[in-house]
Amino acid sequence: MSDFAFYFKMGWQHIISRDALDHQLFILALACVYTTKDLKRVLILVTAFTIGHSLTLALSVYDVIRFSSKWVEFLIPCTIFITALNNIFQIRSAAKSARINYYLALCFGLIHGMGFANAIRIMLAKDQSMALGLFGFNVGLEVGQICVVGVILLIGLLFLNSLKVKRRDWIIFLSAGVFALSLKMALERIPF
Repeated sequence: MSDFAFYFKMGWQHIISRDALDHQLFILALACVYTTKDLKRVLILVTAFTIGHSLTLALSVYDVIRFSSKWVEFLIPCTIFITALNNIFQIRSAAKSARINYYLALCFGLIHGMGFANAIRIMLAKDQSMALGLFGFNVGLEVGQICVVGVILLIGLLFLNSLKVKRRDWIIFLSAGVFALSLKMALERIPF
């Protein structure tokens, strides 16, 4: 059980730590089109991301697939700014945008999962259960993401209901900020 706890903590820190800005920005881009009324939908969305993330993480750890870390580190912020742009371009049809976000979460989760594969591959010792380590990491990641989404939805509730910010303005403001930060990250990580 101590292996599970160790990897749970690692998964938790993968989303909660200061070094997880790219992950947090992606979750923000995904969640900003939702309100607290959409809690079930946004939890399904986060789980779709975790499924994609878990799949490529496992395939990478078991050496089924390998990609250049330079390209993965470049593609991760690209997934973020594409998601933010989708929010802006789909602003008039929030319901349609929300459906597209499920596919973005799953597909882009595949790319994000490759980003941590090298680090966790090294940590998983041969005598430990890789499956238990991966499971613990993914549960920690999921719990961390749910906490981040909860904070986003609560802040959104404050701005939308208490401060009477229009939902359209809220989505554009957050998406534009996420777009700018992630574009800067992508430009800094161009692999060639």
